[in-house]
Amino acid sequence: MQLDKIVAYHKALSDPTRLRILLLLSRGEVHGQALAEKLNLSQPTVTHHAAKLREAALIMERRDKNTVFFKLNPEFIQAGSDASLKFIFAKGVEEMEEQSPESSLKESVLRNFFAKDGRLRQIPSQYKKKLIALQYLVEKLEPGVVYTEKEINEFIKPFHEDYATIRREFIMHQFMYRENDKYELNPPELWTHWENVK
Repeated sequence: MQLDKIVAYHKALSDPTRLRILLLLSRGEVHGQALAEKLNLSQPTVTHHAAKLREAALIMERRDKNTVFFKLNPEFIQAGSDASLKFIFAKGVEEMEEQSPESSLKESVLRNFFAKDGRLRQIPSQYKKKLIALQYLVEKLEPGVVYTEKEINEFIKPFHEDYATIRREFIMHQFMYRENDKYELNPPELWTHWENVK
């Protein structure tokens, strides 16, 4: 069962009136007017809540002339419960780890600071976000290749016009080292990793 269906299932169950309706229906089929009387509610209110339960496939309805009868959909109620438990205990942790705050922050920075054509709209002022942007750029360079300063400038220009600042940032944060105007990537272990920044 997909996550959005599990959420819809629990939303439908998140109202005390709907739970009372399900409890009454657990004894068998009941028509709307009888539900309204037993719950001391108006017919439109019962209709509203029944519609929510029906949308989530927790109940079924049938019409007999002008009377609407409701009954439980026990298979789906059980399926929703089983899917929730399976998600939480079997795969929920892995999925949450995949969408950890760190990965969400990285996705947010890449989405907000990089245009669709790949250009860096602006250099982030917040330190951690700046490191994310710099790492994203530097990962496009080839390890083991020695670049001239001109080559590094030409690499940066398609992403941002202030190539001199970004080039210096590469050095400052240990992404690259410079010797005699030659630039080379450092091993990733030496990089200033944004994940470790508090």
